[in-house]
Amino acid sequence: MKGKGISLKNLTMIAAMLMAATELYPCTIIAVGKKASADGSVIISHTDCGADNRIRVVHGRSYDKGEMAPVYWGIQDIHRPLDDFGDVIGYIPQVEQTYTYFHSAYPHMNEHQLAIAESTTSQRKELRVDMAVCKQIMTVEQAQAFALQRYTSAREATAFIGQLMSQYGFLPSCAGESETLVIGDTEEIWIIEIFSVGSDWDPESGEPGAIWVAQRVPDDHALIVANWSIIKEVDENDPGTFLFSPNYKQFAIDRGWYNPEGSKPFILQEVYAPILREWATNRMWLFYSTLAPSYTDWPDRMLQDGHMMGYNQYIQYVEPLSLYPTSLIPEVKISVQDVMAFQRSTFEGTIYDKTEDYDWYVPDGKGGMKKSPLATPFPSKDMRELLDINNRRNVARPQGFYGMIAQLRGWLPDPIGGIYWVFLDNAYTSPYVPIYAGTRETAECYKNFDPTTYSNLSACWAIDFVDNLLYLKWQEAVKDLWQVRNPYEEQLFSERDHVDKEALALYEENPDKALDFLTSYSKGKMETVLEMYNQLHDMLIVKYLSLIH
Repeated sequence: MKGKGISLKNLTMIAAMLMAATELYPCTIIAVGKKASADGSVIISHTDCGADNRIRVVHGRSYDKGEMAPVYWGIQDIHRPLDDFGDVIGYIPQVEQTYTYFHSAYPHMNEHQLAIAESTTSQRKELRVDMAVCKQIMTVEQAQAFALQRYTSAREATAFIGQLMSQYGFLPSCAGESETLVIGDTEEIWIIEIFSVGSDWDPESGEPGAIWVAQRVPDDHALIVANWSIIKEVDENDPGTFLFSPNYKQFAIDRGWYNPEGSKPFILQEVYAPILREWATNRMWLFYSTLAPSYTDWPDRMLQDGHMMGYNQYIQYVEPLSLYPTSLIPEVKISVQDVMAFQRSTFEGTIYDKTEDYDWYVPDGKGGMKKSPLATPFPSKDMRELLDINNRRNVARPQGFYGMIAQLRGWLPDPIGGIYWVFLDNAYTSPYVPIYAGTRETAECYKNFDPTTYSNLSACWAIDFVDNLLYLKWQEAVKDLWQVRNPYEEQLFSERDHVDKEALALYEENPDKALDFLTSYSKGKMETVLEMYNQLHDMLIVKYLSLIH
């Protein structure tokens, strides 16, 4: 039953907040199968998560048989206390034992190397629900938390999330749109796309409360989800590759969106998603043309003729969505560092590169033009309006939320094998920290963030402070940042094998010792980030504020 302890005012406030976030910011998923990755790990990643970027551990626990688990609205709300997951809007049966997982706006990974990434995707406006009257109660972030508490297998977690959506009804929490999840374990990856069914659904009707289709990703494939549906045709006779709600096709037939007597196949992304938008295809193009340049004749989006010709919109075209596959075999194996680099992409050297806008160029004193030191890939709304710069979406995005890469390694015990690489604020300027799956608690500085009150004890505030100072002289100041951040990250990878080896030796002796070691290591890296960025913003203030006086 919906509405227990929740007010319409709270519903409206949170919905407005999430709608604004969804309209402005991209959520990009990158996933890499174990035969497509450089080291044999499964890689699941997600940029631009929800507002609550406080990374904390929710420990598994036992429950009495017959207990009920609350369903929350407000999991993404950063203004709630750490142990307050939102307003209770319903209940589902609880399990007798839950697993430990890392909680945040969109929970991502549990202690058993099950990982989930999320991207809000567009859907037909006829599918949207009115939260004030609908009976659906299951948001995607709540489903993620339930799955991480209960499952170790990607296939089982995918089927469970589909069942939750069918039984309890999918309640979109981001601008009334659909959702895509990519779910991985150490062996395989599944995609599940979830569409809502409008406001008239009744749980007593026996009809599914959502439309959903799930597809297994081949082990040698990689994919991107860029706020758009990617599943195409469904083979109903291949249960090893496809799972789906019983209404996934009939719902469209009943509404006249698909004619089963016609010659066209049923293609999920064409039936339930609206007309394509360039802010989705630009990321698809960048990912696939980079990883598989020989796959097809990709559009030419590189800057030409003195870096300016590419901005001529009269010579550009928008390609059909059908050009992009659900997934493909990359021509070069993909590492965690490769995914980090892509998460930091600002489309440098392409027609989407905002630092190459005409208006950033100023006289060089020699009769020519040069790029202003203020040119940034993240111009503010005011700066874009002043310089008339198009607001095309980067993969990386300025100040705000957080993101992650889940590296899942089946050749190691779960507490050691799973690494939850997390960045805060902006992937372009933030360092990643490795949080091992066996980490018992995260550092206080990664749990401490209040967007209304600055604190130098918060890693997110420290990173955001540095990010803002870069705008004083971006082209030069960002290099100062890289000189500090890059050696830190290089050390993380150079010492990883040693950390794994030491943790494994401890694990074989006594698993608790290994968990204590991994907790100390991960917390130490988080605390290093806080100290490093507090020192960095002090240096940037002295160096660049003096230049404007």
